[in-house]
Amino acid sequence: MTATNAPPSPASARPLSPHLSVYRFTVTMTMSILHRITGCGLYLGALLLAWFLIATSMDAAAFGVVSSFLSSIIGRFILFGFSWSLFHHAVGGVRHIIWDAGYGLETPEREWLAWGTLIGGFALTIIVWSIGYAVR
Repeated sequence: MTATNAPPSPASARPLSPHLSVYRFTVTMTMSILHRITGCGLYLGALLLAWFLIATSMDAAAFGVVSSFLSSIIGRFILFGFSWSLFHHAVGGVRHIIWDAGYGLETPEREWLAWGTLIGGFALTIIVWSIGYAVR
């Protein structure tokens, strides 16, 4: 028997996974990826919160260091990103609860929920920061 007439081996008979270019990039896919990224960002934000709380329990010099960092442009940018991450992840969690209840799984509703997650996360962040600056 020649190599071209040989029966397929069990390893070559398995189906191959399609390449990523086969898939169409959707909003739902993007929100799933962002949900995971914001979850990781929340860990970093928790470290920032722990740093703040530890400095609060220490002396005024330690609190001054944290306070000056958080009030700088970079610190505010990080806090804005942390608050967006928190709201985006929370709204994404609500989307998952809706899906777990069996609603919003069809194509148009699924896309609406994905867009709602993106818009809701940014809207809540802007609202909270606007209230924070107004009260300040």
